[in-house]
Amino acid sequence: MTQWTIERLGRKGDGVALSGDARALAPLVLPGEVVEGEALDGRIAAPRIVTPSPDRIRPVCGHYRACGGCSLMHATDAFTTAWKTQVVLTALAAQGIAAPLPQVHVSAPNSRRRAVLSGRRTKKGATVGFHGRASDVIVDLTECHVLRPQILAALPLLRRIVIAGASRAAELSLVVIHGPAGLDVAVRGGKPMDPALFQALAALADEGDLARLDWDGQAITRRAPALPMGRAHVVPPPGAFLQATAQGEAALLAAVRDTVAGASQVADLFAGCGTFTLPLAERASVHAVEGLAAPLSALDSAWRATSGLNRVTTEVRDLARRPLMPDELAPFDAIVIDPPRAGAEAQMRQIAAARVPVVAAVSCDPVSFAKDARILADAGYGIDRLWVVDQFRFSPHVELVAALTHR
Repeated sequence: MTQWTIERLGRKGDGVALSGDARALAPLVLPGEVVEGEALDGRIAAPRIVTPSPDRIRPVCGHYRACGGCSLMHATDAFTTAWKTQVVLTALAAQGIAAPLPQVHVSAPNSRRRAVLSGRRTKKGATVGFHGRASDVIVDLTECHVLRPQILAALPLLRRIVIAGASRAAELSLVVIHGPAGLDVAVRGGKPMDPALFQALAALADEGDLARLDWDGQAITRRAPALPMGRAHVVPPPGAFLQATAQGEAALLAAVRDTVAGASQVADLFAGCGTFTLPLAERASVHAVEGLAAPLSALDSAWRATSGLNRVTTEVRDLARRPLMPDELAPFDAIVIDPPRAGAEAQMRQIAAARVPVVAAVSCDPVSFAKDARILADAGYGIDRLWVVDQFRFSPHVELVAALTHR
């Protein structure tokens, strides 16, 4: 059996294992550990720990070795926080960008309010949960240490929904959001709706006291699943993107507010349903730009229903293909930009050309963010403040906010 030493963790959480001149990736390990196992196609599928790290702890979840939802539950919180912080700083350093030590926020266990679960009918009923690690098999959850208790309590109901509406060959996607109105469930991949299925699903929604059940775009609604965003309350489209935890959203918003404080005209790019737009409208006029019409419609409706906010305008626009140009950016004192994982190269080049004084850059991928930040740095921007937000506990996922100002 080959012995390997874990040199470090890659940014996706797998260990980089060395044995002589050989190199491989290994899951569920920590730096400095010695492990045994055979590598196949550059991966050690099931490493056996020979010498454990002092940062190793016993995972608290019984599903941990099978479930793909978590990959760092075997590490102490202190190690994970330090490692995620270093992932951000290393990505910036690779682009030659100096940054101050970040402030760090870590969301509490069992605080995730939004989850994308998978469901499948079986001979004996249904399974609902996350996919196994590097597998299409669904791990049927009986416990989870990241989801809110209200979502865990609904798992039996979600299984009954899968039984009622899934064909034996199909895998359903269930986006589950817990908010003040209760659970909001959007199901995709189910049987076509007919009167019998509608009646069955409506009965389950009523029994489970769901705020909304949406079936492949058809709403079975009891009450509006409104979510607070500043003073406003937004009813998002079914299955809409939402920050994973309320604490994480609050940390991101606080950082953005701190960055754009004093601005009177703000552009919010990739605005979604208004996570930043609506709270910022309490002190500034905001122009919200988003590639999808439905989230902007929800944002606009919430703004119109909330008294005391400054003017909010909306624009449906694909910013990857049609970024706002310098003349369009000129009226703004500050820009908030929260692009998808791939980043926003095209839009960043126009921001750099416009030289808007302040940019609050939010990102869910440190590597793509660092590449975008390099574009701004070349135009004279520097990072004044940096925040690291960990709202995906036990996973390698990390988010950040950077306050960039033009020199």
